[in-house]
Amino acid sequence: MAAALRRIAGEKSFMLSSISTKLVAAPSSLFIWQRGITTKLFVGGLSFYTTENGLSEAFSQHGQVVEAKIVMDRASDKSKGFGFVTYASEDEAQKALDEMNGKTLNGRVIYVGYAKLKTNFGGGIPIARGPPEPATPES
Repeated sequence: MAAALRRIAGEKSFMLSSISTKLVAAPSSLFIWQRGITTKLFVGGLSFYTTENGLSEAFSQHGQVVEAKIVMDRASDKSKGFGFVTYASEDEAQKALDEMNGKTLNGRVIYVGYAKLKTNFGGGIPIARGPPEPATPES
């Protein structure tokens, strides 16, 4: 039994060392993930005719745009009217937020703010639980 415990402990330490190796091997992606919340802006109130290229061009006047993404409806494949712009630095993101918030883009007033951290990682299809249990009368 002691040998089995040592083997399990050895596997866990191997798993931890392989995880730390992967983190060291990709520091740039880890760095981008950690700083991403302060360089990613939420852009609301977009015209349905605004494209990702148009969004990128409008925001690139205020710094280096790493990514511009418009959120699309899956069913209709049309814009939901909001998107995200990611900058290379926090200073550029702050400058764009100050300059672009309340401005007009493609005939619509846009609202710009910092993107919030995504907290729902569950995803998937919700589980059907059936009808609620009938209430029992209290005696």
